[in-house]
Amino acid sequence: MSRPTLLLVHGAWHGSWAFEPLTSILIDRGWTVKTVDLPTVHADDKATLTLQDDADAVAAAIDSIDGPVVVVAHSYGGVPTTQGATDPKVAHIVYIAAFALDEGESLLGAVGGVAPDWWVIDGPLSTAGNDELPPHTLFFNDMSQDEADRASSRLLSQAVQPFSDTLTQVAWRDRPTTYLITEDDTVFPVVAQEALAARAGSQTARLASSHSPFLSEPDAVADVIEKAAQSVA
Repeated sequence: MSRPTLLLVHGAWHGSWAFEPLTSILIDRGWTVKTVDLPTVHADDKATLTLQDDADAVAAAIDSIDGPVVVVAHSYGGVPTTQGATDPKVAHIVYIAAFALDEGESLLGAVGGVAPDWWVIDGPLSTAGNDELPPHTLFFNDMSQDEADRASSRLLSQAVQPFSDTLTQVAWRDRPTTYLITEDDTVFPVVAQEALAARAGSQTARLASSHSPFLSEPDAVADVIEKAAQSVA
């Protein structure tokens, strides 16, 4: 099999900007890297969009790539990836503290059926963080204040509907996966990450990091991705 292309899929409220340090490292190591900005965060009409729109964006990005693909999905990005990365050219999925859900499950159900207080919901849109749990605490707790503030300033609103939408396809059933467990994660308990990884039959790696290790420890995350990619190259 030829050397795969790496497709990076961001989480809720984020964008492909979050992968800039990681992308630079992977390119320096000789990998071809692509990203996708999910429409429920970035489209002008995002308030009307659903999980399937994000899954379709992931599928379209995969379709545009020649040869094998390793999809790397963070957090909520695991949901449209699991739904949309069913193309046979997807050789491996790397979940980074991600929701590797099963058929009939939703993100909202996975967090207990009730939106956490720090999901600030305003009609069809949501933002992340409140006075008690700002984004720095939620996502960037192992970064400097300045670094966390810069990242926090780039967060956007996201459509609420995708959090309730249920999966109808499960990409991890038909291909190998790796799950990177983030052990100092404010928003995603380690035991929940471990349970999802075990159910998906994933190879696991661990970092003593926040929810966003691609920003705080990009070299270590690149190592995990590279190991997965080399296994299919």
